[in-house]
Amino acid sequence: MRDAERYPFALSDAALGEANFRPYLPLSLIYQQNSIKTSGLLDTGASVNVLPYIVGVELGYEWERQTAALNLTGNLAQYEARVVLVQAIVGQFEPVQLVFAWTQATNVPLILGQVNFFMEFDVCFYRSQLQFEIKPKSYEY
Repeated sequence: MRDAERYPFALSDAALGEANFRPYLPLSLIYQQNSIKTSGLLDTGASVNVLPYIVGVELGYEWERQTAALNLTGNLAQYEARVVLVQAIVGQFEPVQLVFAWTQATNVPLILGQVNFFMEFDVCFYRSQLQFEIKPKSYEY
């Protein structure tokens, strides 16, 4: 990948050794005047980006003011979710607007999924090297 940035996989549970490394991407999220540094799990199997409840609160979102609701599936189906737009900065790349399903779940990581993280970035996984590369999408087809 040209002009890509490379990141290491992160160890989520040392007891499981190499089997428990995950592709967590460091990023900054911005909403109005609030900004937080966090990391998101790159999940090619997730249909949507998922924002944990506490992260949305830290950014300044108010649950009652978010009127666009959506239904999540899988282990998050039991929780309500709202659609929120967040400005994201990844590495040295230009900021992008990401759409998140802001869930009331508190035990979920920030998830970067197909809509719309993988629509904005190209990612190449090097699992055997415990690394991944990322770059903004290319408009040249």
